[in-house]
Amino acid sequence: MKKGTLTLIIILGVILLFAGCGCGKYNGLVTADQEVKTATANIEAQYQRRADLYNSVIKTIEGSANFEKSTLKEVLEARSKATSITLNIDDPASLQRFQEAQAQLQGSFSRLIAVAENYPDLKTTQSFRDFQTQQEGTENRINTARIDFNNKVQTYNLLVRTFPGNIFAGIFGFKEKAQFQSDSGANKVPDINFDIK
Repeated sequence: MKKGTLTLIIILGVILLFAGCGCGKYNGLVTADQEVKTATANIEAQYQRRADLYNSVIKTIEGSANFEKSTLKEVLEARSKATSITLNIDDPASLQRFQEAQAQLQGSFSRLIAVAENYPDLKTTQSFRDFQTQQEGTENRINTARIDFNNKVQTYNLLVRTFPGNIFAGIFGFKEKAQFQSDSGANKVPDINFDIK
């Protein structure tokens, strides 16, 4: 065999090896990216479930006579903002805005529930009692969906950042994705104050 032919065979072998490895890495990156997108859709579905649940209780509270309208208005505005933000998992700032809007909704709704506690007629309605039962389950589902999302993003980010996947990720345009973070101050022990007289 001639030296030129042997060199050509070696070059072709390296190209085929690189192409085969590239196909496997590309398919792995695409699979991981799709898993992150599915996990994102699952989170959005759980947040939508929360928004729908909140909407039901808002309607119940609206029907209650003499209820504090400013608190209700705050929740309605927070719900509108939270449901209007489009989550783009490829943009960390979008993820941050989405989280902030959801935290604002949850905070304003917590204040609404605290105010609702002062209305005994409201607390006895079946809709309000059903809401209180469903709220805990919904928050647990959201937390589970966020954990699943972060696990999928971790798997994806490892593929994007480790060798030789990082080479193929760069070639094919796959970039690291942001994970959900805890709300600001969530790491601090809450100050619980029972004002019992």
